[in-house]
Amino acid sequence: MSCIADAFGKLKEHRRQGFIPFITAGDPDLQTTHDLIIELAQVGATLIELGVPFTDPMADGPVIQRASERALRHGFGLADVLQTVSLARVQTDVPIILFSYFNPLLQFGLERLAREAKAAGIDGVLVTDLAPEEAGDFNSVLQANGLDMIFLIAPTSTDERLRLVSERASGFIYAVSRAGITGAREEMSAEAEKLVRRMRQFSELPIAVGFGISKAQHVADVWRYADAAVVGSAIVNIIENAADSANAITRVREFAAGLIDKNYYSTRLRD
Repeated sequence: MSCIADAFGKLKEHRRQGFIPFITAGDPDLQTTHDLIIELAQVGATLIELGVPFTDPMADGPVIQRASERALRHGFGLADVLQTVSLARVQTDVPIILFSYFNPLLQFGLERLAREAKAAGIDGVLVTDLAPEEAGDFNSVLQANGLDMIFLIAPTSTDERLRLVSERASGFIYAVSRAGITGAREEMSAEAEKLVRRMRQFSELPIAVGFGISKAQHVADVWRYADAAVVGSAIVNIIENAADSANAITRVREFAAGLIDKNYYSTRLRD
C-alpha cells in the first residue's frame, strides 16, 4: 500500500475527510517551503501538493502564476526542490506529491525524476497538462519506482475519460470543481458534487476536490460528498501578502488550522 493510500485509509477508518494544501516550491524561497511543509503536516494536512514553478502555467490563475514568477527568480531547479523535500523528510512523513506541468519533468528526465523523487520522499506526481491517453509510459515509470500517478478530472470530462482515469490513476483522483483556471472563489460550483458522483461509478479511489476552495464553509461543503478538499490559491495568496517568511509561516499555519478545526468539530463525519 502506498503512503497516499495509507493516509486516506486512516481517514476512512476514523470516518474523516482530508485536507490537502498546495504551495509553490521556492515561494518566497526554498527554506520557507521546507518550513511550510513541516508546519502544514503538524496542523493535520492529509498530504501536501508541492507545485513545481513553470514559466507558462496555463491552468493557473494570477495568484499561482505570480508565485511561480517569484520562485523562478531564484534560479533553482527541480533537483533543488527534491532536496528540499528530502530535508523536510527528517521531520515529517506526510505524503507529498509534485504538482507540475509536463515540460519541467521531461527536461529533467522522466526515469531520473522517478528515481530521485522516490529517494527524496515524494509519494506521487500530478501532471496538469498530460492527458491519461498519453500518460501510459510515464505512468509505468512511476509505478516501477513506487510512485502514484494522480489525474485531474473536470465537469467537462466524458464518461470515457473518467473510465480511462479509473484504470490508470492510483493514490487518489483530483476532481476540478469547475472549468477554468485556479483561483479562490466566493461560492463553490454545484458541478463538483455531480462530478464526484459520476466518478464513483468507475473508481473506488478517494476523490479530492479543488479549485476555488478558500474558506471553512467551502471545505465543509466539499466534505459532504468528497474524500478531501484541496486549498491552493488562498494559501498562496497569504504567502504573497505576508510581511516576511516568518509571518507567512505563522499566517498559513493559523489559516490551515482554522479550516481543519472548524470542520472536524462542526460538521458531520462520514457515516
